[in-house]
Amino acid sequence: MPTLVIVAFVGLLGQLVDGSLGMAFGVTATTFLVALTTLSPAAISATIHLAEIGTSAVSGASHWRFGNVDWKVVRRIGIPGAIGAFVGATVLSNLSTEVAKPLMSIILLLLGLYVLLRFTFRGIDTKNLGKPLKSRFLAPLGLFGGFVDATGGGGWGPVGTPALLASGRMEPRKVVGTIDTSEFLIALAASLGFLANLGGEGVNFAYAGAILLGGVIAAPFAAWLVRHFPPRLLGASVGGLIILTNARTLVGKSGLALDPGTQRVVYILIVAGWIAAFAYSFVQYRRDSVLESADSISYLAARNAGATEDPKEPVPA
Repeated sequence: MPTLVIVAFVGLLGQLVDGSLGMAFGVTATTFLVALTTLSPAAISATIHLAEIGTSAVSGASHWRFGNVDWKVVRRIGIPGAIGAFVGATVLSNLSTEVAKPLMSIILLLLGLYVLLRFTFRGIDTKNLGKPLKSRFLAPLGLFGGFVDATGGGGWGPVGTPALLASGRMEPRKVVGTIDTSEFLIALAASLGFLANLGGEGVNFAYAGAILLGGVIAAPFAAWLVRHFPPRLLGASVGGLIILTNARTLVGKSGLALDPGTQRVVYILIVAGWIAAFAYSFVQYRRDSVLESADSISYLAARNAGATEDPKEPVPA
């Protein structure tokens, strides 16, 4: 029972992160299940994706209610993503545990590093806001994101969300809502792929239920949170946590089997880098907030003075 409570909390934490950033439910939940359980990588990914069928449905409904979903993009990225997820589930199901576990940890660590760097150092490009996204961009992105998601136990958000943000063609809140909603198709296809290949063997349905419960509780709040919590700070926090947790697997017995002293040095370096990244993110967030406030004051002053041409309205950070 205590383990199920912890797993439910993992689902809650993962959905808070995912609903706010548009990424990292699977990466967060898989990272903790790898650390907490002895399930095989394929069984862990299958368990996570079964839970994600429910959490993504609730999350998508919540984002739709808040007006955060572009349904055209959901269709054009989600269907190729589902194909990639089914193929990825098939590949992972046929790998040995000795190969799959470190491979999954490497994928998760790289995704965590990407999340950390993406939200620490890069702002959001809005110069192309409102321009349509082409299928020749969305289809390959969905196919690749779905494959990575199934083989790594997560990755749909870390692949899709930054790519859509970088295009500058969608509002950040709609990017998050659209990726979260389309994840339902990826979770469904990956689950079918794992069940077809594993037949349910090794899949922990109790864990899937606990993760689902935690995720469903968090989903509505996460959809609201995306409008209010600074993505830069949340991304820096979660990215560092994912890197640290998966580094444990890679430097331990399942990976490089480094001696305890060397492992401690690795952990200290990761934590130091994590703290530095968060501090930098906080400074940049404060700077952007000050600039945004100054732009808003300038705009209001010019409008109240009866300027003939309104200056360009500031874009929210």
